[in-house]
Amino acid sequence: MPEAPAPTSDARPYDALLLLSFGGPEGPDDVVPFLENVTRGRGIPKERLKEVGQHYFLFGGVSPINDQNRALLDALRKDFADHGLDLPVYWGNRNWAPYLTDTLREMVADGHRRILTLATSAYASYSGCRQYRENLADSLATLEAEGLELPAVDKLRHYFNHPGFVRPMVDGVLKSLADLPEDVRDGAHIAFTTHSVPDAAADTSGPVEDHGDGGAYVKQHLDVARIIADAVREETGVEHPWQLVYQSRSGAPHIPWLEPDICDHLEERHAAGVPAVVMAPIGFVSDHMEVMYDLDTEATAKAAELGLPVRRSATVGADPRFAAAVRELVLERAAVECGAQVTPCALGALGASHNVCPVGCCPARAPKPAAAGADSPYA
Repeated sequence: MPEAPAPTSDARPYDALLLLSFGGPEGPDDVVPFLENVTRGRGIPKERLKEVGQHYFLFGGVSPINDQNRALLDALRKDFADHGLDLPVYWGNRNWAPYLTDTLREMVADGHRRILTLATSAYASYSGCRQYRENLADSLATLEAEGLELPAVDKLRHYFNHPGFVRPMVDGVLKSLADLPEDVRDGAHIAFTTHSVPDAAADTSGPVEDHGDGGAYVKQHLDVARIIADAVREETGVEHPWQLVYQSRSGAPHIPWLEPDICDHLEERHAAGVPAVVMAPIGFVSDHMEVMYDLDTEATAKAAELGLPVRRSATVGADPRFAAAVRELVLERAAVECGAQVTPCALGALGASHNVCPVGCCPARAPKPAAAGADSPYA
């Protein structure tokens, strides 16, 4: 395993960390306004949004993502305090309160001028990286129009292959396997799941040199799946066949998206005589709505219909090892900004991701300014 950065509690030049997430409704009256925020500019009628919102209404109109972010905030603050890292942590969302612009305004008022951002998305893609950078640029433009002094804003590198992100998922798969009936356990397959995206978006994910054949998005997920499957084999002595599959498709049916879908995969595995499946949502940081509905509700119902035993392994969430990984990533980036030579911590074949998103990385369909990258207008 690569060496972690040398122990330190100095995050300079950074003076604050921003936890940047998607956001979600916190009651039935929030669902449609939240979905209007998510789909703004697409002209989707309110009646259609009410139909889409049924997933949230099944859970009382409350997305679990906000409470999970609060738990992660607590874990980060505890870890930082326990290790002498004096770095305040703020939280802002793209689509619901606390809104990103309001949080950045608060951070400026509190005197912060060099901000590091942790996005709750571990992989390279437009929706998982550049869109967050576009949101940062939009918020900075608003603050600039208000006459505020703009902070410098950077973004932590992709952490999909950091040990503190991977190891909790290994433990989750091991626990799920152990929870299966003994007579089907050794024959269980692992379905590593992530959010489906349009093929075109996948192909252009990551730096330009990674474009094509699913781009960095697919490559990174496959690498993490191999790391976990190898660790499971080493610790159990059993080779569990695995496949990367997809969930949560939301686009027009005529546009190609990454496949196979998890429910189709379960049907195929059952038809092939597989005795059980562990669903491992490696593409998600926490158990938010798409995990709870698409896996715990929809895919689990499909498995019950087939008579196929399934278990769903845990996401990383607020695991203390993930909080420690964030601290290591912060200190790693701070050291780089100060000119130090750092060996970044990463597992697998791909190595550590870039610190600064290059020009052409995860391009949008319609070009928009994006902060915290080589093409940022707020460098």
